Amino acid sequence: MKLLIPVDGSLASYQAVKKSVEIAKKYDFTVKMITVIDYENITRHSRNEKLWRQVDGSLIAGKTRTLNDDELTGEMRENAQRLLDSMIKELDFDDLKPEMQVLFGEPYLKITETAKDENFDLIIMGNRGFSKIKRFFVGSVTQRVISEASCPVLVIHTDSED
Repeated sequence: MKLLIPVDGSLASYQAVKKSVEIAKKYDFTVKMITVIDYENITRHSRNEKLWRQVDGSLIAGKTRTLNDDELTGEMRENAQRLLDSMIKELDFDDLKPEMQVLFGEPYLKITETAKDENFDLIIMGNRGFSKIKRFFVGSVTQRVISEASCPVLVIHTDSED
């Protein structure tokens, strides 16, 4: 059996990974962890990078430079991979040897496509714990995955995050 674990860096996704490891060990499942970068949403806000220089032992803000698409994509991919790697280091995976992948696109869509295309048996993911008001305005990746996934979805709840 195959488990898909979407990770976004939240406490809820960390708890989902912990529960997934527990389930995978108990039932001998294979595990794939993915993180999805919503490139279109991020690039609207992250095109400028502040350059810093050191003067007399202090960091001083210097010029701002605009990142090109390749630099921004590479930096996002590296950060996402570090997130996945840190989960592996922090949790006791023993002999599970999870597959890891960084994807770009609409998070709920990439999660559901991966689950369907690779015939996953179960998705285990966190619920970000937004209040009902925030969920109404922001939308919820978890809610979209639940409604559109081709396999069952186990949602791991944590205390509300703001």
